Amino acid sequence: MPAKGILITIDRGGTFTDAWARIPGRQEDIVLKVLSESPGEYGDAPTECIRQILEIATSSSIPRGTPLDLSSIESIRMGTTVAPNALLERKGERVAFVVTKGFRDILKIGNQSRPNLFDLSIRRLDKLYETVLEVDERVTIEGFAEDPEPKPIDVSLDSALREGLTGEAVRILKCPDYEIIRRDLQGLWDQGYRNIAVALMHSYTFPDHELGIAALAEEMGFKVAASSQLQSMAKLLHRSQSAVADAYLSPVTERYLNNFRQGFKGSLEDEHANKLFLSQSDGGLTSYKQFSGLRGVLSGPAGGVVGISKTCYSPEDGTPVLGFDMGGTSTDVARYAGEFDHVFESTIAEITIQTPQLDINTVAAGGGSILSWESGLFKVGPSSAGADPGPACYGKGGPLTVTDANLFLGRIFRESFPKPLDLDTVKEKFAEMTAIINAEKENESVQDLTPEDVALGFLSVANATMTRPIRNLSEGRGYETSSHNLACFGGAGGQHAVFVARDRGIRRAIIPRYSSILSAYGMALADVTVESQEPESLTFKADIFPRLEARFQKLCEKGTQNLLSQGFNEERITHELYLNMRYQGSDTSLMIPKSESISGFADAFTTRHTQDFGFSQSRDILIDDVRVRSIGKSWDVLLSNPFSKLKKVESSSAQQSLTPRTVTAVFFEQEGWVDTRVYDLDSLPIGARIKGPAMAIDRTQTIVVDSRSEAIKLPEHIILEIAGNESKEVAEKTVNPILLSVFSHRFMSVAEQMGNAMEKTSISVNIKERLDYSCAVFGPDGGLVANAPAIPGHLGSMSSSVQYQANYYKPGELKPGDVILTNHPIAGGTHLPDITTITPVFDDDINPTQIIFFVASRGHHADIGGIVPGSMPPNSTEIWQEGASFVSFKMVKEGVFDEEGLVNLLYKVPASYPGCSGTRTLKDNIADLKAANAANQKGIQLIRSLVKEYTWPVVDLYMKAIRDNAAQSVRELLKVFSERFEGRDLEAVDYTDDGTPLVLRVEIDAESGGAIFDFTGTGPEHHGNLNCPPACMYSAILYCLRCMIHSDIPLNQGCLEPIKIVCPPGTLLTPSFTAATVGCTTEASQRVIDLIFKSFNTAAASQGTCNNLTFGYGGTDPNTGEIVKGFGYYETIAGGAGAGADWEGESGVHTGVTNTRIGDPEIFEKRYHVILHEFSIRKSSGGAGLHRGGDGCVRDIEFRIPVQVSILSERRVVAPYGLAGGCEGAKDKNVWVRCDRETGKLRRVGMSGKSTAHVSAGDHIIVYTPGGGGYGRDPNEKDLKKPKGEFRVHEKFVRKPAPFRAGGTLANRQAVAVSN
Repeated sequence: MPAKGILITIDRGGTFTDAWARIPGRQEDIVLKVLSESPGEYGDAPTECIRQILEIATSSSIPRGTPLDLSSIESIRMGTTVAPNALLERKGERVAFVVTKGFRDILKIGNQSRPNLFDLSIRRLDKLYETVLEVDERVTIEGFAEDPEPKPIDVSLDSALREGLTGEAVRILKCPDYEIIRRDLQGLWDQGYRNIAVALMHSYTFPDHELGIAALAEEMGFKVAASSQLQSMAKLLHRSQSAVADAYLSPVTERYLNNFRQGFKGSLEDEHANKLFLSQSDGGLTSYKQFSGLRGVLSGPAGGVVGISKTCYSPEDGTPVLGFDMGGTSTDVARYAGEFDHVFESTIAEITIQTPQLDINTVAAGGGSILSWESGLFKVGPSSAGADPGPACYGKGGPLTVTDANLFLGRIFRESFPKPLDLDTVKEKFAEMTAIINAEKENESVQDLTPEDVALGFLSVANATMTRPIRNLSEGRGYETSSHNLACFGGAGGQHAVFVARDRGIRRAIIPRYSSILSAYGMALADVTVESQEPESLTFKADIFPRLEARFQKLCEKGTQNLLSQGFNEERITHELYLNMRYQGSDTSLMIPKSESISGFADAFTTRHTQDFGFSQSRDILIDDVRVRSIGKSWDVLLSNPFSKLKKVESSSAQQSLTPRTVTAVFFEQEGWVDTRVYDLDSLPIGARIKGPAMAIDRTQTIVVDSRSEAIKLPEHIILEIAGNESKEVAEKTVNPILLSVFSHRFMSVAEQMGNAMEKTSISVNIKERLDYSCAVFGPDGGLVANAPAIPGHLGSMSSSVQYQANYYKPGELKPGDVILTNHPIAGGTHLPDITTITPVFDDDINPTQIIFFVASRGHHADIGGIVPGSMPPNSTEIWQEGASFVSFKMVKEGVFDEEGLVNLLYKVPASYPGCSGTRTLKDNIADLKAANAANQKGIQLIRSLVKEYTWPVVDLYMKAIRDNAAQSVRELLKVFSERFEGRDLEAVDYTDDGTPLVLRVEIDAESGGAIFDFTGTGPEHHGNLNCPPACMYSAILYCLRCMIHSDIPLNQGCLEPIKIVCPPGTLLTPSFTAATVGCTTEASQRVIDLIFKSFNTAAASQGTCNNLTFGYGGTDPNTGEIVKGFGYYETIAGGAGAGADWEGESGVHTGVTNTRIGDPEIFEKRYHVILHEFSIRKSSGGAGLHRGGDGCVRDIEFRIPVQVSILSERRVVAPYGLAGGCEGAKDKNVWVRCDRETGKLRRVGMSGKSTAHVSAGDHIIVYTPGGGGYGRDPNEKDLKKPKGEFRVHEKFVRKPAPFRAGGTLANRQAVAVSN
């Protein structure tokens, strides 16, 4: 449908506002770029763009401030940063959060993980709500997914049961008292609240209570965001965050749109009401009347993804495209292969929201990213110079940035830049930085770097940083990166396109005509969409097809009516149908589009699951949601197909003579300064071929073409053909600090991709949802090279396991295709549920001569047999009671999977011990071990690619150099501590709950920076299961040292090189190898970490325990030997963090060795026959002091069936210590609330820190987790003394202070969080 009036699209960004317009009868489109904030000239940037466009269209002057006439305009489409900025800067409306009783702190605790593993202050952004109103109401799910023998439930037989929207049986435990709620809401109104968010347990399937409260609140005048109406998907946490975010943001966007509308005649309340559409995060448009803040947080980037889908992808060609949008603060990456990839949960500014969004990955590297030299490494970002002061070249005293590096190397044509650039200042700053780098380099034999080398080095590191999300979206999902085209846009994309593409083996980059404003242009190509989604809970089989047909029809009709109300006719309306599907037992669902018939959904799901995760399963397929995306096709914009145009150009033999605008000097790798031709894009003829070295420029961008590439101009695109993907020639004997930084990124990327594969291919809740796993790369000696930080307790201990296997097998006994399993403490293991999967990487699989790497993955298995379900027995005294154990087992021998041997080890052998069972979750165990193998194979693939790119001698050189770099950083740290403590030894003593002493003395050599960690004096081997194998000590020391180093150094074996550990045999920390160890990682290691921090005066004690809770039933009956079907569940519960010299302890968070997530309350009750009555902050449990310790948690679980429950915890007798005069944190407390069989009365029975009990239906277990210790005396007390060696998180001990550093903005921190 061709447009009859003026078409306008606008993307309001943080710095610039971009606009595109098409005027009927005008040959050229209009492109505008204005400042988003210019108070002296205009009040609103989008309004100013429209004013300027109307001036051009009418050939008349329109004074600013004059209400604009929209008669000649057909449509205005706009994306805005109003919502994301309000979220990032925490500048939304006051919100009151209304939630089911017991969950007032659900958003404070979140999933209980901390955002940065090594930040002891655990800083979080402020919460969005100001107050909470708990409502005394409750419903729960009647059945449970883990029931091994489920029975049908007839809701008509019980008046308390209802059928939910999903078809699940819902039990009403308590109805809300609306009079009490009215009174409480009136109290909020009297306090000035006008916006509330409501989220009640299980309202996704039973919204009656939530809707009743919402109706009451609206009647009283509140604006209400009801979670069930925003996105009716299970997960209370994310639905609550979404509701609060919507209540927080929507008034801001509504206020902005109301002000915006005042700039037009009639304020868009007349016949022009349907002319304004807003871009949403899902890539679709909606009327401004239906726009909400929640769905607009990614409106601008979404327009860019639509832009590449329409301009850079052709169904006929079929080559998938990777979108690369390089901005000032960050770079966005997306993938398109014929249909949009949507995600329904994403985290933005530490808020996880449920709403349809395009899958866009962000990394904190852009044109404004600050360049710094820290700890012998080149660093790019995450901090950004922003618009003020901006890069150094802006002349406002700003730091060196990526933009400055491009300018210095001649890759920005100053004459075409929109503002004057100060090249002299940039030269001066690069000279200063180069002098510092040359002075600090460790190897004196390495030739000094020039300023050009330094600038080019920073660009190499920037490119390495920006390719990490590209790998995530391609290799991380099973696609070869090199099989894609790269679509570059954004202001700086053209300067990096050739180099980013070559780095990933991509041979063609596409730069669309409107690349610098593609987010705005993409909105011109977008459709108006209406999302309709309802929850479901069905097993996919033929007898439910009629129900699905009816639900699809209902949602299609709903979407059609909505689009009709926005002015569309039915001929322009289409619908896309989806089912959200998953396997039984998994919480990872996939949104599957309908192809031809409903019956085809199953095959489509299996195919997609195999593509994304590498396997399919013989399990039932479940449906979680029914979704319809209704699309209103508005106006058509004719587009040029770059691939058909390119074929025409390539078939033409005519070579055109091109005249450059000028020639300038540009610095290229391996070539130095080269005379480079500069061409005006607008003056080049169609079909022009620009051979590098060259630059092509227009008003908004610069495209750099190196000598191995060629640019081809098409009518609406620039095609970059990229050659030169052969192996890189690099010196094999001397370490270049630039390449050292690049290899740091590459090794870490291997570990990250392994972690992605592990998470995606695993099946158990423990690994896939709680993320209790780690993946790492090791050298041929078993030393750690790179570890994607996941579980701190795995960091140092995994290398002990790999080193053992490296020495265990004689030369020639390990062969390509072998995969080893190990978990025994004698072989470097910790506690038995942590199973490590190890694979050797050979130089050649056909003719292997040496092992060049090992890759390994470790995951905590929720059950591996033993005396209790969950395999975390609190009362074990021997290791065989804790489940399956193996020193070294070849799970795969030369590519052949030994399932029979694995079943024997996991199932039969553990059951042969008295009172023990084999694993209760054998299928999950095998699936997760196959996932670990898949993760290792991914690591091998990426390592082989790295070796092919650089050669083995070079990779080996830098593997060792990265270790040396980390070792030197630790030595410098220890030297500083020695000086701080005036050469004295550091000492600390603590005690376990049974009185066993933990003793540490640290002797630091001030000259070498080496240290002896001497644990002599620690108590004897534990009769219970707190025995801690030496591998755990290495993990604890590595973690603590990394927390005390400011710089983001690579975490590897080099960190431990300066450390010598002394501990006599036969102690708690050096037990015999038949001793029980299940509490080592989660309990004893926590205490060792507290001990180390205490000796260094770093922080008060954190909770010092993981509060391990397990429950379940089934397995081998110890009396009859009968196999009983059952399940095992395991969780760890957060507590309080210790305070420090300049920070308050965080509440309700995991600390120390662990960072596992905890399941959502609704998923918890759907999976297991339990009722979670409370999960909240344990008020005032943190230690008092100058800085308070963080508070612990309260977790109250009612069991609806008989199960065996076990608790393994510490800090029940010995409280978390305070430091520097601060008070202790509250101790742990475990309570069993049970009904006395004789009296019928409730009894509250205290349970010890290590207890197991057979509970009955209706019994509760309540865990009160410890608080963190306080730091410093109350400031009102007299005689305050500052302790020696006081550690402050804002002035962490660094190896050498970097001269170029700046604090990051909230936007920067957000980009970092996303990239992590």
